[in-house]
Amino acid sequence: MKHLLPATALSLLLAGPSFAETVLTVANWLPPSHPLVSEVIVPMTEEIAEATGGEVVANILPAPLGPPGAHFDFAVNGVADITFSVQGYTPGRFKTTNIAEIPFLSDSAEVTSVAYWRTWDAMLKDAGEYDQVKVLAVFTHGPGEIFLKDTDPTAVDLMKGQKIRVGGGIVHEIATKLGAVPVEGPSSKAYELLSQGVADGILFPYESVSFFGLIPQLDIGVSVPGGLYNTSFYIVMNKAKYDSLTPEQQAAIDSVTGEHLSRMAGQMWDRVDAAGLAAMEGKIAVTPATEEQMTSWKADLQPIIDAKLAQVSETGVDGPAAYEMMLSEIAKLSAE
Repeated sequence: MKHLLPATALSLLLAGPSFAETVLTVANWLPPSHPLVSEVIVPMTEEIAEATGGEVVANILPAPLGPPGAHFDFAVNGVADITFSVQGYTPGRFKTTNIAEIPFLSDSAEVTSVAYWRTWDAMLKDAGEYDQVKVLAVFTHGPGEIFLKDTDPTAVDLMKGQKIRVGGGIVHEIATKLGAVPVEGPSSKAYELLSQGVADGILFPYESVSFFGLIPQLDIGVSVPGGLYNTSFYIVMNKAKYDSLTPEQQAAIDSVTGEHLSRMAGQMWDRVDAAGLAAMEGKIAVTPATEEQMTSWKADLQPIIDAKLAQVSETGVDGPAAYEMMLSEIAKLSAE
């Protein structure tokens, strides 16, 4: 997707930092071709420049500053002005993300992400987990599904005894609760784990199965209504840098971040998930979970959902009430 700026904003950008009142640095740990960069972070920088009339320019740094889990603190400490990452990369730090990562929320990353932003803005931010930064967006990737080698996709105990590659966190808990044997490993090792028989399957969104080249290693996919899990992301800004901007510049940045940016990210994940599913056609047989499976899995996973909401409540936020708001916003958005 190409993002074009009006001639006036483009000319301001081409004039270089000397013309701009403020230059923001944006940290990046992903390849430039990754859709989270090319279809979310790059357009965000373009929209900031356009919205501020070129007074604020955001430049993406050419090399990673450190591991993904360090990026929140990079924004806190001003190592970079804007950073993004996954809250789960710093286990235990962000309890309110549970609201967006639990099972059976929505089939659309856009819907989940916008509902998540609204719930965060109305309730979850009161937990204070992000008080050290300016939050520009919170969002999720597409719903996680089940992928396995040759087996009966309709079996109620589909995952029992299966060695499932997981990345930790709630996915580990879900796999364990459904009878699987979790195999810990980063996404980059997924092909190796599957090809060598160390793992029999994986819990992933459609995009990731295609992106990591796993299609030849898998035979069946089971799509879970609402998803078996989600992964939460953030985009944040150094608070002092944001506070140093004029009220007009702050308002301009606010107009292209928040719900707008969260929606943009969700739309991106929906697009790449659709492409990932299309790439499976004729190679992986993807079928919806049966009613019997869903009844069993919902009963099995309810204790995990209850525990995650209790963790949210530990922050001082009413976890069940936030969950109800999340579900209500998902229902509204799904009906639009």
